[in-house]
This record gives sequence, structure tokens and C-alpha cells, in this order.
Amino acid sequence: MSSAAIPSGAIVMLQELNSFSPQFKDGASLRVTGKLEVYNVETAIAVIADGGATLAVDTQHLRINLRVGSLYQFIGELSIQPNNEGILKARVGRNVDGMDLNLYEQSLKLVRQFQSDQTRLLEQLQ
Repeated sequence: MSSAAIPSGAIVMLQELNSFSPQFKDGASLRVTGKLEVYNVETAIAVIADGGATLAVDTQHLRINLRVGSLYQFIGELSIQPNNEGILKARVGRNVDGMDLNLYEQSLKLVRQFQSDQTRLLEQLQ
């Protein structure tokens, strides 16, 4: 029995996700976090925001109660629309009220710096 690996979702801050971003490509597996600004029950489309940036999230496959004003994290695949807008087709969603987004962003920067340092070190050893 063969099963395809499900990608974990690259952690991306919403303000990093724009048409010039390397993660902004159709089918990219992403993990995003933001405050729920708008939710349409009929279409199951949510709009999250952080740092002045927004992203539409298709939540049709989730079983989660969404509350406007709460903080959510979603993992899914990015779909680029004809108007060059992205919509995340979420496969995982969770409420993360209480998370400090500034601390989260600082931690992400440190992780990225560590990964970059490790990559440079490995390149030097080869």
C-alpha cells in the first residue's frame, strides 16, 4: 500500500506572502497565523490578518468553530487565483488565542537564522 507524504507546511508570516515571495506559488504547502477578520458561513471563506496583510482561507474541509476577532493558525495549500490573489485551502485549523504574535515572529527569525548558519556550516565542511 502506497501513500504520498503530506507536506508539513512552511511557516510564513502573512506580510511575507506576496506575489514576489518564493512561497507564493500554486500548490505551496504553508502554515499561516492571523486574526480572523471576516468569516462567511455560506462560502466557508475566512479572512485572516496580521501586520497589515490579509489572506483568504477556504475552511470548507474543517470542523472548527470560527469566531471573528480570535487568532487562528491554518495549514494548507495555496491556490493562486486568476487575479493573482492567493487563497489557502486549509486542511488543518486551530484556535491559537493567547499566542504572542510578536514573540512568534521573533522565534521564527531565530529558527531561520539557525537553519541558515547550519546550511553554511555544512557547505564549508564539504
